[in-house]
Amino acid sequence: MRALLQRVTAARVEIGGATVGEIGPGLCILVCAMQGDTEAQADALAAKVAKLRIFRDDGGRMNRSVVDAGGAALVVSQFTLAADTRRGNRPGFSAAAAPDKGQRLYERFAAALQGHRIPVATGRFGADMQVSLTNDGPVTIWLDTDA
Repeated sequence: MRALLQRVTAARVEIGGATVGEIGPGLCILVCAMQGDTEAQADALAAKVAKLRIFRDDGGRMNRSVVDAGGAALVVSQFTLAADTRRGNRPGFSAAAAPDKGQRLYERFAAALQGHRIPVATGRFGADMQVSLTNDGPVTIWLDTDA
């Protein structure tokens, strides 16, 4: 699985002008299930996110996790993280998991984050969403379970 984490002061996702998910300080997480990904990878990715020390401590150093900082997570499905741009000018997305499996792993990842005591808001799988956020730092981290 792939995820792009952004440390945020606030983030929200809207569908058709209606807010469907919103958080204050925490992480905006764009997540993509790839072909061959498993539930174990979704769980491992959630555990890594929960423990990743990218929030400031009292000394200003990135030494706290989202759990330590009392932050939340906005989890948004993003199949375009599977983009293959090696040939031509149009990205290919054939490495992304099929929609049914992608949705199952996306939901599993969000539930696994909640299991780590992180409040989670989500977008809607497969929907045309507008994501707004204020990146804090900015801090943006790429995670890939195959890396």
